[in-house]
Amino acid sequence: MGACFIKLLSPLVLIRQTCQGLCGATSGTCSCHPTCVAMTNCCPDYRDYCVETLPYSGTILGGTDFVVLEANFTQSSKIKCMFNNNRPSITEGYVDESSRAHCISPLLYETGWIPFHVSSDDGMTFNRSGTWLSVHSGKLDSKFKAMMVNSTKWQYYGTPNVGGTLEMTWNTSMVRADRVNIELWGYRETGKPYGSDWRAEWRYLYSLAKDQPNNGSFSFLPKPAANGFSSWELGSVRVSPSTSPDGSWNVHAVWTEDHALAWHLEEKFRQDSAAWALDKCLAWDKLENQLPNFLSEIIDCPCTLAQARADTGRFHTDYGCDIEKGSVCTYHPGSVHCVRAIQASPKYGAGQQCCYDSTGFQVLTSDSIGGSTPDRAHDWGSPPFQNPPRVPGQSHWVYDVLSFYYCCLWSDHCHYYFKHRPSSDCRSYEPPRSAVVFGDPHFVTFDGVSYSFNGKGEYTLVTSAVTHNLTIQGRTEMMTNTSVYKHFVTIPFLIALILPPLETIKATKMTSVAMKEANSDVIEVRLSVHNGLEVLQNQKTLSFTEQSWMDLHGVFVFSPTPTNVTVMFPSGAGVEVRERDGDLTTTVLLPEEFDNAILGLLGKMNGNAADDLVLSNGEHVRNQSNPEELFTFGASWAVFNRSALFTYDSQYLIDNYLNGPRHDPSFIPVFSVPENPEDPLANQASKILPLSCRYDILVGRSPGMGNATKLSYQSHISLVQDLKPVVSCGWLSPPARGKKEGTSYLQGATVRFSCDDDYTLKGSEERVCQENGQWSGEETACKFSESSILYFTIVGLLYVRLNQRSQLSNLIFILTVFCKEPLVYKTSHVIFQ
Repeated sequence: MGACFIKLLSPLVLIRQTCQGLCGATSGTCSCHPTCVAMTNCCPDYRDYCVETLPYSGTILGGTDFVVLEANFTQSSKIKCMFNNNRPSITEGYVDESSRAHCISPLLYETGWIPFHVSSDDGMTFNRSGTWLSVHSGKLDSKFKAMMVNSTKWQYYGTPNVGGTLEMTWNTSMVRADRVNIELWGYRETGKPYGSDWRAEWRYLYSLAKDQPNNGSFSFLPKPAANGFSSWELGSVRVSPSTSPDGSWNVHAVWTEDHALAWHLEEKFRQDSAAWALDKCLAWDKLENQLPNFLSEIIDCPCTLAQARADTGRFHTDYGCDIEKGSVCTYHPGSVHCVRAIQASPKYGAGQQCCYDSTGFQVLTSDSIGGSTPDRAHDWGSPPFQNPPRVPGQSHWVYDVLSFYYCCLWSDHCHYYFKHRPSSDCRSYEPPRSAVVFGDPHFVTFDGVSYSFNGKGEYTLVTSAVTHNLTIQGRTEMMTNTSVYKHFVTIPFLIALILPPLETIKATKMTSVAMKEANSDVIEVRLSVHNGLEVLQNQKTLSFTEQSWMDLHGVFVFSPTPTNVTVMFPSGAGVEVRERDGDLTTTVLLPEEFDNAILGLLGKMNGNAADDLVLSNGEHVRNQSNPEELFTFGASWAVFNRSALFTYDSQYLIDNYLNGPRHDPSFIPVFSVPENPEDPLANQASKILPLSCRYDILVGRSPGMGNATKLSYQSHISLVQDLKPVVSCGWLSPPARGKKEGTSYLQGATVRFSCDDDYTLKGSEERVCQENGQWSGEETACKFSESSILYFTIVGLLYVRLNQRSQLSNLIFILTVFCKEPLVYKTSHVIFQ
């Protein structure tokens, strides 16, 4: 990547250079790239044409009012805002009393960063540009939504014993008006599924109330919708200014989450909701029989909750069932935590959901209504978005959630639903392999080789040119023993003059990690001058103050706290970066398809620790315990200028890395832990394991770093343990006319069987999942017992003798059939009462 370090030549050049239409580019003698701000070499009109906003994000449903920062307008300016280059939406803006322009975000059919352009001449020219983050309504913070009080009541309204008044609340600041309208909007998908005419549609249906005071609450008694509107079964309620005409698009507004519109369905639903829902369920079953089978292309679920939470490159917490937030798991009763596959399937845009009980075992739909279910439409959508089944949230509702209401929640016919949405067990699941860099810095490769490399420079941690073209690079810097200088590379020059001189330590630490896969955005995670971590997308700093999850181009980024960042690529590769006591810990997770397809400081990942350390020229490290030889190995992986992914937005980085050697040959570290009983830190170091932690204390001169290193090492050991492969023998069914005890199907699990009264167990009463993935014992069945046959024969003969001797032949026929097929007994049993 480039850097903004070109100096301005003359005032004449300044006049010629402009950022109009060039935001994000480096052009001529000045820059319109985000890093130009830190380097103070922006073109003079950079802030006029390359705009940022506050807030920077809002719901996919639109209606968010945001300010265009650092650009002044006149009261006569007529603001219009155009979103998206491919399917543009234009909204009306305005200028406030401070001469700042405001835009209103539109209703969109995609998530992620959406390009937008601002016009101040009523749409004649759109000469300012920026980006807007469109967020899945389920991931949006509740303070930005209208909240349905007791949302379950809204979605069960009209079913037995559910009725009365419904209530909603909202933050009044989210709607810029004294009085508001309450409107219902509906969503549906039209056209032939997977056909060229398949389209998504949001439409205004009707108003629940008009000209209501904007006091933050509204309640009403729902009535069945008139004029055919009850055919809309999915939608959202919008609160908008009463000055806007009914159903106006893209006005300042706040929305509820999209939900099942039970409360406005036709009277027939209220009269017999179960029968109405069954009809819908049967129609959905018929449709599913006609649609392509997507199950074969989705990823299998992890076997255990520990695996599911550890495989952060491929799975992420389902917000509706999160053990850390105490979610009630409405759609998965009996589960305590669910995860979703991060990536949608390639052809059909399908998703996978995996749920686990309190014991950590996967819950299967064959055993429980709360089991794991795949999705025809991934809940989070997938590029190119906009059209079904890839519309975030809504496509999933149409094909996977409404049908669950029809078959399972509003009626009791879940077998129809689970026929098309069966749980995936984990027999073909392969956990990822992990490697880690921590401390000053210490490495543990994918095959478990531990070593230290204290070079100063920028190095390749992972490169995989053939498989997915993944590249992960790390930057190391010299350590100091003064916490003031923890991030001294960004200390302004004048401040540095008055600080005491640095005491250089002959050790380094990782301060930045940069990565990309194929044509994805470049993501860099580095130590921040303000503590915590700073995340950059293509050299632009990302803010996680409003949203913790971001859909970017070819990559997802999740940052729940300022010290915790996870980067996820389409291949399933995941990079977790943690800040501990001013140091980076970087964990890389790679799925099995990267086996024997990578090189770099984190090894080859081929299961053979002996050949893990290979120089960039192909030579092997002969002695993995020799620190000098390891130093040569590490130095060989210095990145080339043309392939560096880092951002150089300070003079220090330009001088020492961009224009300096990628590996500093003048820096020679301390190779071994010094043994000096007089060292004041010796006593602390002697009490801490492993050896790498003592190195960080005695060479790095930092007890805090030593403890952070210990914690990082222990976390890695726990991660490796959680990701150990688990053998699954697959689901076992209970025998007909019997029961089973046990719902774990992993190695060592025992499943026990029993039969109903009058039936005898044939086969194994107990079966154990073995190491080879096979169940012990024999298949179990329940047969009608001989004593019961004799009993009913005697009773039958007495019945015939006393009543109808002529029916003896019929009785014998019935008993003969009954002995072969127990089901007949249920029919014929009435004869003997």
